[in-house]
Amino acid sequence: MATDARRAPGDLLVVGHTVLDRYWDVRKLPTPDRTVPVESVRLVLGGTAANIARAAAGRGLRVGLVSRVGPDFPVEFRRELTESRVDLGGFETVPDERSPTCLIVEDGRGGQMTLIDQGAMADAARAVLPLGLLHRYPWVHLTTGDPAFQLRMLAAAREEGSRVAADPAQEIHYRWAAPALRRLLRGSELFLGNEAEAAAAARMMGMSGVARLTRAVPLVVVTRGKKGARAYSRTGVVDAPGRPPRRLLQVTGAGDSFRGGFYAAWLHGAALPGALRAGVTAATEWIESAKFPKRGTP
Repeated sequence: MATDARRAPGDLLVVGHTVLDRYWDVRKLPTPDRTVPVESVRLVLGGTAANIARAAAGRGLRVGLVSRVGPDFPVEFRRELTESRVDLGGFETVPDERSPTCLIVEDGRGGQMTLIDQGAMADAARAVLPLGLLHRYPWVHLTTGDPAFQLRMLAAAREEGSRVAADPAQEIHYRWAAPALRRLLRGSELFLGNEAEAAAAARMMGMSGVARLTRAVPLVVVTRGKKGARAYSRTGVVDAPGRPPRRLLQVTGAGDSFRGGFYAAWLHGAALPGALRAGVTAATEWIESAKFPKRGTP
């Protein structure tokens, strides 16, 4: 069951996956019907929601996390979230379910293949909403997870008066149908995604380009890899240039780090260009170090 929520006011409530990321490091990704040896293996705490929460909390925001895991979730990973000062009032252990798990194969040069076992996040349509948290968080970030649950959270957040950001991430390609996505975007104030995800959203919304998504949601923020980030609003377009990393240590999680850096700047009052630059910087720092910042680090 979810733990008791803290009573202090917060900044951002992140709703989505907490995942056991199992990395298999290889020199070259396999082609169909071929086998490659595994150089090393790692198990780390991951998931879009958990990563965004830690990235934002490490930059000074008061962050809550709504996720579902199984009884097999490691104690040390729960401790890692707590030590990151993430509010676990909406963190639920579901009996008789597995924790969501990703198998990630990486070649060390940016190439990647991923498989996911949704586990406790597969079907949350009837899960109890953490309504007691909503009055404390002015912003709710809806990322990966059961679309039925996320749409219920959207409705509850809007009723409470919270502002909502939509970020279905890669699940836009295989979990979201067009009618559900329309409801999500039309109820949100902000959409975040990479170029492929934003293009998919535009197609599903029946729009001829990403810029036209602003007809449904006022602000669209698109991460563009080495090219940086771009924001579309109803008043124009803002670009932030990329910042080449000095070394490539870890690619997975860079987009989540962007979101943490963006929110930390934006919710602390930065204008949109500065918030985009902060996001790009955070993503680059993650690629270089594969470490989320400690609480209070700029």
